[in-house]
Amino acid sequence: MFCLSYLAVYRAETFLVSGLVALGYSASPLVNAAVSRVVFGTPATRGVLAGGLLGVAGILLVFWPELRRVRADTGVVVGGMLVAGGVLASSVGNVFATRLDRLGVNVWQKMAWGMAWGSAGSALAALSTGEGIHFSLAPSYLASLLYLAVFGSILAFAAYLTLLERVGAARAGYVGVMTPVVALAISGVVEGFPWGPTTVAGIAVVVAGNLVVLRVR
Repeated sequence: MFCLSYLAVYRAETFLVSGLVALGYSASPLVNAAVSRVVFGTPATRGVLAGGLLGVAGILLVFWPELRRVRADTGVVVGGMLVAGGVLASSVGNVFATRLDRLGVNVWQKMAWGMAWGSAGSALAALSTGEGIHFSLAPSYLASLLYLAVFGSILAFAAYLTLLERVGAARAGYVGVMTPVVALAISGVVEGFPWGPTTVAGIAVVVAGNLVVLRVR
């Protein structure tokens, strides 16, 4: 959750447009349900499957103008495999995080150990590839790093791991569908992202899928 999935998705971004990466992660509810079924025998409800499929369809519509410009080549194949690996790694982490609660491991303990091992693994990956570890004292860099550390990591994962405990991995995986929608909403306000008919239709489908997932008992 804190290492392999991030390494895979950041590397995939060098090969793929953001729409394809978002489309891959929109399958998180379905992959989470599949991993739960294989590892723990947890049955997937029809509501989760239906909501997950609606999520994938909605993200496809949202990014349709961008996806139409994609041309298949080796980079797309490599990027697609990296996204698939990232989604699978994240899903395995999600599923086992829900089981740690039964062993008495609370959210903050899971975050501390997961982030510690994830940081160590990421540092080793950076050093082993020869890219090294770089740091800047520029105010913009420090501000962005502080935001990612506090809001994008500590608070975000505290909320997400709590959600995992309450609703399970399959339903919590819908966060992967809603994230690009929220990002587009912010982009529309601060960057002037143009919303077309497919964007509006896609978001409507995503919201419908979210409602279906939330109604699952």
